[in-house]
Amino acid sequence: MRKARVRLRDVADKTGFSTNTVSLALRDSPRIPPATRELIRKVAADLDYFPNRIAQSLVSRQSMTIGLVLTDIRNPILTQVAQEIARALSESGYATLFATSDNTTDREIDAIRAFRGRQVDGILIYPTEHRDIEHVRSLRDQGYPVVSLVSDREKALDTVSVDEHLGARKISEHLVAIGRRRIALLDSAAPLGNTEKQEGYVEALTEAGLPPDPALCVAVPGHGIEDGYRATAALWARGGRPDAIFATTDSVALGVQRWCEDNDLAIPGDIAIAGFDDIEYARLSSVPISTVVYPVEQIARTAVERLIELIGVNGPLPPPAERLLDPKLIVRQSTAGTNAGAGH
Repeated sequence: MRKARVRLRDVADKTGFSTNTVSLALRDSPRIPPATRELIRKVAADLDYFPNRIAQSLVSRQSMTIGLVLTDIRNPILTQVAQEIARALSESGYATLFATSDNTTDREIDAIRAFRGRQVDGILIYPTEHRDIEHVRSLRDQGYPVVSLVSDREKALDTVSVDEHLGARKISEHLVAIGRRRIALLDSAAPLGNTEKQEGYVEALTEAGLPPDPALCVAVPGHGIEDGYRATAALWARGGRPDAIFATTDSVALGVQRWCEDNDLAIPGDIAIAGFDDIEYARLSSVPISTVVYPVEQIARTAVERLIELIGVNGPLPPPAERLLDPKLIVRQSTAGTNAGAGH
């Protein structure tokens, strides 16, 4: 038989104080003397009392929970972001509910509906398709607090992200600067319509007088190491012989590296490899990989701050604010050259 839930009244009866005094003490109100607060908290803990958040939310009209929609929890960088967001929200008194869309818009919409049904106070989201986000924009149109963790070209959403276009341009310019001329792109974002990194790559090569070769551009159907391995094999099978490869995630770059090692290609002598994100495995791989830093903590905390700001607004929401963080290039052994070890 399930044990009955301990109520606020039970704590009040045990301590001899009123329910109002007990409630204030458990919220650490300065109106209650410290000794009284300590006594009430001890009794509440002994009775295994937990506040009824549902009842509290009916009074305050806030559930003190936030929904976070990720595209793929297996993506190392998104796992890190989720951890930092949960930590930042906890410090502000919020709980976090997680959902993954598995890179499908339909599941993304279902996750948003589920969160709305649970009365979350706001939503943080990595949209699956950066161009197909009318369902996210409509939330803001309704006055609902939502912050996107990717940029919105129409600037209709509050967004906090790294400037992926600029980051891809920086890494591509670096590959050109070290003398590479046949630079391949292994892109796991463009198949979903997310072309920011592709555009940065094309821009850098075009300005260097190196028009991108379609034979060197491979759409990668996933974001993992095995996806990178298979895409590199496909690149070679179609006759592509690059002297450098830019993979749009570090995980894909690790797959590239493994294929090159299995096929006796020296890194960076025969081929230079670059990624994007700066995950731990890229830093500690057999040949440390040059990359663009995804500033996890800064993005997480900036997004949480903006969402809490929106939640606290009484009346219409302020105009959307975009925060694109300047990406930092980290040069490592996989593209070693005159700039090896530098960061800018």
